[in-house]
Amino acid sequence: MLPEDVASELDRVLLTEAEIKDRLRVIARQIEADYAGRDLLLIAVLKGAVMVMADLARELQRSVEVDFMAVSSYGASTHSSGVVRIVKDLDIDLAGRNVLIVEDIIDSGLTLDWLKSNLLSRNPASLEICALLRKPDAAKVDIDAKYVGFEIPNEFVVGYGLDYAERYRNLRSIAVLAPHVYS
Repeated sequence: MLPEDVASELDRVLLTEAEIKDRLRVIARQIEADYAGRDLLLIAVLKGAVMVMADLARELQRSVEVDFMAVSSYGASTHSSGVVRIVKDLDIDLAGRNVLIVEDIIDSGLTLDWLKSNLLSRNPASLEICALLRKPDAAKVDIDAKYVGFEIPNEFVVGYGLDYAERYRNLRSIAVLAPHVYS
């Protein structure tokens, strides 16, 4: 879906599909250099990170394993509740593995902070974070993400996997959702 398909529901486009893919290509080269000679397991946080993980994995010029975990802290709201629940756990044992969490967005950081602690308790050899987006002004906890695509303002964004009430995930860009949609 293109921004013009839902123009009346968007305030403005922040990042185009081309900008996103170009940045993921750069991040992929960094990951290849950092993990040269080592196996790598990518973990996507469902549902939002599916688009990011798919495009990032395709940009990598090396073999990687993938797994998926679903956690929830939003529901149908525009703000994280801070209460995290596992909806789907991993299928792969993390012990001794080099793990890269792939996220769509770091907002308050509360969910990712909880997830990082949970995964570290499973004894990976290493654990890093890759996020397409980060909202520095929304941070409630400091998240050390090794790879960040873009820093964005503290506005409610949709597209490229990000949703509002399960809509807009298939928008090919990142856009600010018009307030009349969620108020």
